[in-house]
Amino acid sequence: MASFASSLLPMPLTFRNSTSTSSDSLQLAFRLDRLSLSTTSQSPLHLKRPSNLLFSRGSSFKVRAELNEAETVQGAESVDAFASVKHLLLPITDRNPYLSEGTRQAAATTTSLAKKYGADITVVVIDDKPKESIPEHDKQISSIRWHLSEGGFKEFGLMERLGEGKLPTAIIGEVADELNLDMVVLSMESIHSKHVDANLLAEFIPCPVLLLPL
Repeated sequence: MASFASSLLPMPLTFRNSTSTSSDSLQLAFRLDRLSLSTTSQSPLHLKRPSNLLFSRGSSFKVRAELNEAETVQGAESVDAFASVKHLLLPITDRNPYLSEGTRQAAATTTSLAKKYGADITVVVIDDKPKESIPEHDKQISSIRWHLSEGGFKEFGLMERLGEGKLPTAIIGEVADELNLDMVVLSMESIHSKHVDANLLAEFIPCPVLLLPL
């Protein structure tokens, strides 16, 4: 169904009046030459390419669906959605003192978005162990500062929520609520590693979550 869903784009219609025809017909032509649809046993929907449709009524108009314009409009809407983001949260849930690949990716994405849209960044380091039980904790904090500095941010908010015995997802939700954050940036790695429960994201986190694939 993915190919079918991706084809459902808002397509502006261009109307062109024509008075040169004698039949005064209304012609609507929709061409779906390249539309493909994958079907499975769970989705037994079959779609055939329709032939041109012809209706007669009043004066003549030709309706054209312009896909390129639709893609431009859709892209502009995406930009507008991110433009409203002014405060980003970057949760750190792994114990790698040099940060895992997924965390580094999330840090780079966070700084890129913040720089482009003029947003602030808050980093929250989460661990179920207290600070004194994490021998390389200070080295990890230094790594966080280095990666954000590489992204152009030497100043950012830094919180440590250590040894509280709470679910990381719940802590992320608390911080997002307290700081009235606009978006949380997470790598799918944090979910695959069981640090964050994906099923609880919608329940605990009051703002949009940007999940980054590995």
